[in-house]
Amino acid sequence: HLVESGGGLVQAGGSLRLSCEFSEFPTDYITIGWFRQAPGKGREGISSIDIRYANTYYPNSLKGRFTISSDDAKNTVHLQMDNLTPEDTAVYYCAAALFSPSQPLAAEHYTYWGQGTQVTVSS
Repeated sequence: HLVESGGGLVQAGGSLRLSCEFSEFPTDYITIGWFRQAPGKGREGISSIDIRYANTYYPNSLKGRFTISSDDAKNTVHLQMDNLTPEDTAVYYCAAALFSPSQPLAAEHYTYWGQGTQVTVSS
């Protein structure tokens, strides 16, 4: 199971922290990814973390603004998003892949998905 929280409305330049609580996976070797989908666009991989080794992945376009981290004690992954712009408006999803996918930002490598949380950035 995956449950996202932390979405909402924020002004441009502001910050939000999304959380993804995960549970009931058959192994502790999973990768949690964050994806987003804006209206009329495809699903974009924005960050991922390998829970066992804490390797993190970002697309070059988002490095420096988004930070992913894991709280192993709480089985939760956080996505800190800073300096948000209206172009960041989208539904944000967390997803889980067993083990470490060869393409950690590719949605097709993830099997389990949360319900999504809306992030809206006003100008």
